[in-house]
Amino acid sequence: MKNKKSKKIFGDPKKPRISVFRSNKEIYAQIIDDLSRKTLVSSSSKDKELQKYKKNKTELANEVGKLLGNRAKKLKIKKLVFDKGKYLYHGRVKSLAEGIREVGLEF
Repeated sequence: MKNKKSKKIFGDPKKPRISVFRSNKEIYAQIIDDLSRKTLVSSSSKDKELQKYKKNKTELANEVGKLLGNRAKKLKIKKLVFDKGKYLYHGRVKSLAEGIREVGLEF
C-alpha cells in the first residue's frame, strides 16, 4: 500500500522548490516555480561540466548540488524549499543538499 501524505510541498517565486530524482546510476535536481509551472534551473550528474570528475556517486551528488546552487545564485535565488520526494534524506540526497548549502543557499 502506498504511503498517502496530505501535505504537499509547494514552491513560489520567492521560495522555489528543489525537486530531486535519483536513479541507480544518476541524480537529477531542478528548481521549480510551481505558480508559473516553470523549471528555473536544473542540474544532473550527466552534465558535461561534471563528467571530468572521477568520483563515487555520493561525491558526484555533492558536485551536482554545488553546480545547481551556483546556477541558482546567477538568477538571484537565495531561499528554497527542498522536496526530496519519495527518497530518504540519506546518502546521495543528503550529499546533494549539503552541496547546495555549501554554495550559500538556504532551505
